[in-house]
Amino acid sequence: MIDYKKAQKILINSKINIKNEIILAKNSINRISAKNIYSPTNYPAGNNTAFDGYAINSKETSRASSKNIKKFKILKTIGAGDNPKIKNVKKFSTIEVMTGALIPKPFDTVIPIELIDFYPNKKNPKFILINKKIKKNNHIRFLGSDYKKGEKVISAGKVINSSHILALKSLGVDKIIVKKRPVIMFYSTGNEISEKTNIPDWKVRNSNSHYIKSLSKNLFFEFIDGGVLRDKDDKLFKKLINKNFNSKCDIIITNGAVSAGKFDFVPRVIKEFNLSNYFKGVAIRPGKPVLFAKFKNKEKAFFGLPGNPISSAACFKFFVDPYLRSILNMKKEKPFKAKLKNSYEKKKNFTKFLKGKVSTNKKGTLEVEVLKGQESFRIKSFTRANTWALFRSGKSTFIKGALIECFNLLGG
Repeated sequence: MIDYKKAQKILINSKINIKNEIILAKNSINRISAKNIYSPTNYPAGNNTAFDGYAINSKETSRASSKNIKKFKILKTIGAGDNPKIKNVKKFSTIEVMTGALIPKPFDTVIPIELIDFYPNKKNPKFILINKKIKKNNHIRFLGSDYKKGEKVISAGKVINSSHILALKSLGVDKIIVKKRPVIMFYSTGNEISEKTNIPDWKVRNSNSHYIKSLSKNLFFEFIDGGVLRDKDDKLFKKLINKNFNSKCDIIITNGAVSAGKFDFVPRVIKEFNLSNYFKGVAIRPGKPVLFAKFKNKEKAFFGLPGNPISSAACFKFFVDPYLRSILNMKKEKPFKAKLKNSYEKKKNFTKFLKGKVSTNKKGTLEVEVLKGQESFRIKSFTRANTWALFRSGKSTFIKGALIECFNLLGG
């Protein structure tokens, strides 16, 4: 049995290669950018107005005053999307501009419609009247003031979200290079596992595969349900692994049959293969029997997760998810810290992943409560939890008020 830190190092040193692919930017939600993405254009593409109003050349107002009112002839109206080109602009001219309209030269400032005096009158406007000096660049959104051509929009390894898609489409980025979704082949194990709703007391409903499949909806992988391996399916399991070597799957995961019982065949079968990296048993709770292997000379990895629901969920969170992030060249998930609401004790040499509930107290400080019902078979506390609280090895007593690392539940 190894400690949690050593297990993490083995995972980092056991990366498999995930290829890239080109997809439409509009279809890239929750995909991982494989390369830096740069803006192909300036945004805004030209100087445009932030208000409805009238554009003038500010230099022509230098002598304007209440005693020297200047008349600017209205030439035309330009709306957003209109071609802004205009020929033969004479001195003391103006154009009406709608929000978003490009501002052609020599105009360089905008007066909002609410501040305009018309001549001869508002119903029949031919001119606007200016009775003071107007500053240059009023109410103008400048070319490239948001994104300059060649400026980085998204860094490699970033999860693409809806705001990114808005930016990509605004900038004219049609296609992008992303990492392919790693494909997970998942097998449940055990004679007790059933997909039926009505079962006898000695059976267990298959929940773990459905939980992990649900995570694939918001995370970075594709899920294939390989079905259920029964207690004496060790030979079938070996055949399936060999078959998966020639399939599109990148990671094989089993659930159950990973401990030391009579029917726990997974570790024995896995060790029959040529492996480059391997661990079995980590000083953690829940999930101590967790297994990992990297197949030698194959771009395939294997995880054996424990069968109890919370053990399985914890091991996916703290082993499989970090591994997925690593092979997709993403940054590690950063925990946030919260003050412990209730003191807690554990074995010194074990790392514990605990179901917790984070809240904000009256002072605005984050607090985390270790929920009752931490046993790996208890699911009620998991439905109440909104965080995984990480209690690292090397310490046994955690007093009230201690800062605790907290992680998102993954789909919780």
